[in-house]
Amino acid sequence: MRAVLVFLLVSLLSISAVDSAGKNRKEKTKAPKTGTECSDWRYGNCVPSNGDCGGGFREGACEQQTRKMKCKVPCNWKKNFGADCKYRFETWAECDPASGLRARSGTLKKALYNAECLPTISVTKPCAAGKTKTRTKGKKAKPQDN
Repeated sequence: MRAVLVFLLVSLLSISAVDSAGKNRKEKTKAPKTGTECSDWRYGNCVPSNGDCGGGFREGACEQQTRKMKCKVPCNWKKNFGADCKYRFETWAECDPASGLRARSGTLKKALYNAECLPTISVTKPCAAGKTKTRTKGKKAKPQDN
């Protein structure tokens, strides 16, 4: 009977020793916490992986830390002011017959990821020859049944 009790006691002690050793191993493999979480991240422009649009990466930096995050450049973006600068545009001006261009300006609405954006920009596009698009924002007329 004594032998059984001694065996159980030794087994119990060895199991608890293994558990505490396992806990110590787990604690050693964890990354140490620095205690200073950076709050002023600065991100660069999104750089596509292939071509000039599509999926890519942007790099961020804060103090001595760097971070890489996935991003996407839309394929219809305006290269002269970037995909991270969002502008509120006026309506297109009338066509200038001398240059064959129409222009409009925009004011900065939002700069994503702390991008460096111009406060106002001006863009142009070619005039459509013989086409004038006029849209009304009213409701479409429904056909009447007689």
